[in-house]
Amino acid sequence: MTTDLRKRALLRLTAAAAAAGAAALVGCGKKEEAPAANAPAPAPVAAAPAPAAEPLKAAWIYVGPVGDAGWSFAHDLGRKAVEAEFGDKVKTTFVESVPEGADTERVLRDLVSQGNKIIFGTSFGFMEPMLKVAKDHPEVKFEHATGYKTADNMNVYDSRFYQDTYMAGIIAATMSKTGVLGFVGSFPIPEVLRNINAFTLGAQTVKPDIKTRVVWVNTWYDPTKETEAAQSLINGGADVLLQNTDSTAVLQTADKAGKRAFGWDSDMSAFGGKAHLGSAIADWSHYYKKAIKDVLDGSWKGNQTTRWGVAEGANDLVKIADDVPAEAKDKVAAIKAKYKDGSFDVFTGPIVANDGGEKLAGGVKADDAWMGKIDFFVKGVEGSIPASK
Repeated sequence: MTTDLRKRALLRLTAAAAAAGAAALVGCGKKEEAPAANAPAPAPVAAAPAPAAEPLKAAWIYVGPVGDAGWSFAHDLGRKAVEAEFGDKVKTTFVESVPEGADTERVLRDLVSQGNKIIFGTSFGFMEPMLKVAKDHPEVKFEHATGYKTADNMNVYDSRFYQDTYMAGIIAATMSKTGVLGFVGSFPIPEVLRNINAFTLGAQTVKPDIKTRVVWVNTWYDPTKETEAAQSLINGGADVLLQNTDSTAVLQTADKAGKRAFGWDSDMSAFGGKAHLGSAIADWSHYYKKAIKDVLDGSWKGNQTTRWGVAEGANDLVKIADDVPAEAKDKVAAIKAKYKDGSFDVFTGPIVANDGGEKLAGGVKADDAWMGKIDFFVKGVEGSIPASK
């Protein structure tokens, strides 16, 4: 009995001890799960980054193919300069070989529908369609090259190519053996007439009696017509040619005939062989970068007309041939310096038309309004001006 009682007592003590131990283990487990009193608070969740600003959509339309030389090529170099300057802040696009007229309007409206906020039209004949579309879309900014009409949301920009052609005239007269220069003209509009006249005036500073003959092709870009016009001028005695058209055809025709010529709009020295005397170029990048910057920073204004030339880096005569005499090169360099300091410009009187009438009095410097209305040939240019289409 006593033994049984002792056994039962030992069993109770053992059970109690086991229960106490289990309780202690459970208690310890609960303490380990509880957070420490001085533990740091959880880090806040980072805010989502703000969405990147949408790039400015900018579009260009070209009258000819971009190709690898000429007018549209030069404008496209300017577009590429915008991309390089502004990176992902802009998204550019272009449409090439756009006919002037109804097709221009269609292309413009399509570009607007694509969300473009600034559109550059790079040919004179784009002016009226651009003006019409600009009126319908005041939220879009328009920039028209070489024109004269503006609006609250449309500007005009141009380069002073006549400064280039005057310098080309100096070299042309120096190199001519026949005393006859040839000019392939696109359309008989002030922009082109300025260039023909300036070419002749520059040549007359070297040979006062030199003549310029003109053949019109009534197109900006048609290599076949340009070739035919160039050959016609060569057949008529011209031995140095210049053009206001977009392809390399005139230069290449001169090379095949053993004559001399100039590149136009862009550096065409790679296409002219022995014929190349220099290239009259325009660098549109300066203006395009300014226009895009103005849109991005909110300072763009409409009803503006900008015409830049040699002084602003927008024009130049480059890659003058090695065989041009140093005296002629020095004269060209001196003219460039005067353009830059403002002491000289091409159309400074007296300017006399080829019918003998005085168009600008002696000592008077023509302004842009006068130059924008030129409708005559200067003395030394043969023939008359056909009616403009």
